[in-house]
Amino acid sequence: MITRKDFPEAFLFGAATSAYQIEGHGFGGAGPTIWDTFAAQPGRVVNGETGAIACDHYHRYEADLDLLKGLDAYRFSTSWARVMPDGRTVNQAGLDYYDRLVDATLARGLKPFLTLYHWDMPAALGALGGWENRDVARWFGDYTDAVMDRIGDRMASTATINEPWCVSWLSHFLGHHAPGKQDITAGARAVHHVLLAHGEAMERLRARGQKNLGIVLNFEASQPATPQDTPAIARFDAIMNRMFIEPLTKGRYPELVLEGLDAHLPENWQDDMARISAPLDWLGVNYYTRQTITEAPGPWPRYTMRKTDAPKTQMGWDIYPEGLGETLKMLRQDYTADLPLFVTENGMAWDDSPQDGVIDDPARSDYLFSHLAQIQSAIAGGANIQGYFYWSLLDNFEWAFGYEKRFGMIHVDFETQERTPKNSFHAFKSWLSA
Repeated sequence: MITRKDFPEAFLFGAATSAYQIEGHGFGGAGPTIWDTFAAQPGRVVNGETGAIACDHYHRYEADLDLLKGLDAYRFSTSWARVMPDGRTVNQAGLDYYDRLVDATLARGLKPFLTLYHWDMPAALGALGGWENRDVARWFGDYTDAVMDRIGDRMASTATINEPWCVSWLSHFLGHHAPGKQDITAGARAVHHVLLAHGEAMERLRARGQKNLGIVLNFEASQPATPQDTPAIARFDAIMNRMFIEPLTKGRYPELVLEGLDAHLPENWQDDMARISAPLDWLGVNYYTRQTITEAPGPWPRYTMRKTDAPKTQMGWDIYPEGLGETLKMLRQDYTADLPLFVTENGMAWDDSPQDGVIDDPARSDYLFSHLAQIQSAIAGGANIQGYFYWSLLDNFEWAFGYEKRFGMIHVDFETQERTPKNSFHAFKSWLSA
């Protein structure tokens, strides 16, 4: 069993959330998001649920932040549609809220780790094409300026965008997230424009002298269903794990990505790569699971996922801690070298039900500590990993799954808004203080 003392003294431990998933978007003058538009379409989100109330963190943030005492940092996001309800006009009440939230975070001795975009684009901008419209880079830059003008002076760290793969590919090609498209040209353009928006935001952040700037990418481990599925694994890996890190660090798309997307990318996309690959101060790594891949008929990318007998989370995802170690090793060897890394999300959904006021979730504790062991091993092997954030502090609105899937270390009764720390939460805090 690893201990806190097995990690560097300066290593940061924290928990993560995102604005739309916890705040309650029906409060404080926030405008509609692309997720409200998406949820209004039958069958898109479980029970048609939205983030209108969520965890009511907008009103309960002081008590929620109290739960984090003993940790080092808090990763949160600002909501684009709260700050700019129509995508253009600043809502001062929204900025006032984030001002209070940051001060409350600092008052508890927590370092604020800001993410500027965690999927809550204003619906008004979505109606103008959203991530398919090249103008989105400028829109996102204006939003970045509005947020940083108010709270940038107090940030320990700032990330531009959370999980570009989900923002673009999952949402515009696979159709599982807002806006729910299944179109390869929409997917390709969204991929490129998300990267361009990151580059625009980085330029504006650098111009104002902001420090500790990065982006957060999601990665998945993979294995072939049979030895004959190795080519399918290569295509999966290129799309899932390399489609964003390669442009960001090498200024190019992987060849196996261009095999399918070159004809669909925006015209003269190569001219944007210098902006996209401007240096990062750190990279955020989100890791949850492993996929088993097999060849599939039909057009590119010609692969599909196969279910396994491995232990699963409530999401049906394989529990495979070794994949985090494999991912960290791949990044160091192929892309990041000694660039600081933070594991910005890692956690599991479980069907948590209180029994006499207690939520015993040993599977989550096992998940947490087995992944921390992989990080410690990577550090011992020379990796420059500087922090870990559990996803998530609270049970919350889990996007297309509504309120059914519970990732939190704190149980939330969405009828009463009562918070109940789970045993995994107690185990984590005891481990940190030992």
